[in-house]
Amino acid sequence: MRLGVCYYPEHWPESLWEDDARRMKTLGIEQVRIAEFAWSRIEPSPGEYDWGWLDRAIDVLGAAGLQVVMCTPTATPPKWLIDRHPDILPVGADGRARTFGSRRHYDFSSPSWFEASRRICTAVAERYGRHPAVAYWQTDNEFGCHHTVVSYSPAAVARFREWLKARYGTVEALNRAWGTVFWSMEYRSFDEVDAPVGTVTEAHPSHRLDYRRFASDEVARYNRMQVEIIRAHSPGRPVAHNFMQLFTEFDHYKVAADLDVASWDSYPLGALEEQWFDPALKARWLRTGHPDFASFNHDVYRGMSKLPFWVMEQQPGPVNWAHWNPAPLPGMVRLWSWEAFAHGAGCVSYFRWRQAPFAQEQMHAGLNTPDNRLDVGGREAGQVAEEIRTVLAAGGDANAAVRGSVALVYDYEAKWLLEIHPQGADFHYPRFAFEYYSALRALGLDVDVVPVDAPLDGYRMIVVPPLPVVPDGFAERLAKSGAQVVLGPRTGSKTVDLQIPATLPPGPLAGILPVRVWRVESLRPNVTEPVTLASRAQGEGEGEGSGASGQARHWRDLLDTDGAQDIEVAARFADGHPAYVRRGPLHYFASLFDDALSVRLFAAIAREAGLAVEPCGDAVRISRRGGFTYVFNYGNAAHELAGIADDAFVIGARKVEPQGVAAYRTP
Repeated sequence: MRLGVCYYPEHWPESLWEDDARRMKTLGIEQVRIAEFAWSRIEPSPGEYDWGWLDRAIDVLGAAGLQVVMCTPTATPPKWLIDRHPDILPVGADGRARTFGSRRHYDFSSPSWFEASRRICTAVAERYGRHPAVAYWQTDNEFGCHHTVVSYSPAAVARFREWLKARYGTVEALNRAWGTVFWSMEYRSFDEVDAPVGTVTEAHPSHRLDYRRFASDEVARYNRMQVEIIRAHSPGRPVAHNFMQLFTEFDHYKVAADLDVASWDSYPLGALEEQWFDPALKARWLRTGHPDFASFNHDVYRGMSKLPFWVMEQQPGPVNWAHWNPAPLPGMVRLWSWEAFAHGAGCVSYFRWRQAPFAQEQMHAGLNTPDNRLDVGGREAGQVAEEIRTVLAAGGDANAAVRGSVALVYDYEAKWLLEIHPQGADFHYPRFAFEYYSALRALGLDVDVVPVDAPLDGYRMIVVPPLPVVPDGFAERLAKSGAQVVLGPRTGSKTVDLQIPATLPPGPLAGILPVRVWRVESLRPNVTEPVTLASRAQGEGEGEGSGASGQARHWRDLLDTDGAQDIEVAARFADGHPAYVRRGPLHYFASLFDDALSVRLFAAIAREAGLAVEPCGDAVRISRRGGFTYVFNYGNAAHELAGIADDAFVIGARKVEPQGVAAYRTP
């Protein structure tokens, strides 16, 4: 458990550096990230390096007792490089190259870019790989930000054709897998395959899905190149990348496989504004962020990080990039910081040390105001540093791992496929995965977010949001897990080539859950379908036959259970079709239910799994790590904790004030 900060010495007079470093250390900062956007200062002209300023900056930070997170500066190619190699620029769906003047203006598939990146990464790693102050590395910055994963350049198309050859072997196999006989789209060679863009109407969905897979693999290839260079020149120092919040345009599991630390950039208020939440929710959580948003991302990145994950950029005040940019309520920077640690973080690093008075991000707050005075977020960071010392002195384990009792399967390809084949304009995979997660957290359950190929042993409950492609062996692993398993609608609905399974959905899952999805329908946003639960599905505390009900939204799978053995219809739609069926510990939801019904069903299933359910409403959240239980109050009223001795608390007390944090020794 340590604090960090993002610092840009190139933005400030050198006369400030020593005082900045001293004040960081005094505040409780231990690590400092630098240089991710500094290529033009490191190499102001081709082949001419200016290391002096960066040498001095690193020496100043190291002399103050700060550990440096050194970055490769590839997120911002300098103008001279673009002028030399214009093919570096990515090409949009409109066929136009995106131009110089901001950041991330590069194409992952450009050979010129790959070699230029290899050269600058080698130069930086050779220079600082063994510097005693450089303790960690970061590759690039926020891969894919500003819609830059997918490019339609000639270089990308050429590499896509090679990718297809490696995947299918022959063009005949590709034609069969895609079903190109439809609309006379058959190919005679891989060289005839173009990018799936600019077509008169919808491009072939299998073609589009493979292009997304290819583009994702290009990100992993590029990151791997940088990691290999760093490891060669800076052995033993962990390598991280700072992923983004709820970003799904490439497979993060594949990129993280080459890293030591998966970190992410946490901006809860900006995310609330930019995501799908309705206006009422955005207004309610305006200055706190949604109570489950940051924690969802913590658990996503915790699940793919070899070492404890980090928050590389923590919002310290208003941001500048959302449609509207409110300020956090007092206490929220502290709450967000402790919430990260409670979910297993090793470091929370604030963006940035001082607010910049110029350029695109001048309205983005830092720990200090532009005139160099400590801001609200800076004061709260200092409080967190003091509280970390208190927790550690009380026996807290700074390296304690977090293990949830519930696994939620999260899959990037599912998002791409359902985006390509939504069948309903608002069928949004990340939203539905998040809503499942939020329902579990509202019950006081700790959740591990895992990939579809993760080991499932030891979990008492496994929740699978809509997973159209079920990989080989997944059904058997679910059956052998011994857990209560919840399957969302559309699970098993497609093959890996994006075709309907020969036996219809749920495809391979029919071997353990013998039902047949014979028809589907999507529902408009203003349409819901009533759902009535059978008595057994009521859950603890509900009367037998009480007819408890809820609403189905977005989607319906129409299930045929005729002839199936041991299938129980646990809920029905108003027209009599099954809305929820089960076979022993296997549960299939044929729709996406309203929040209250989802929470009710998850609570009943969790109790069947033998889990302790602690309903905590929509504003309070509970997490457990290293012998301590942490409580976070996002609401506007105090929350009272019952049954906890006064001397058990190391942070706060039984009365958790709004935007407050409490931590006590777990009984």
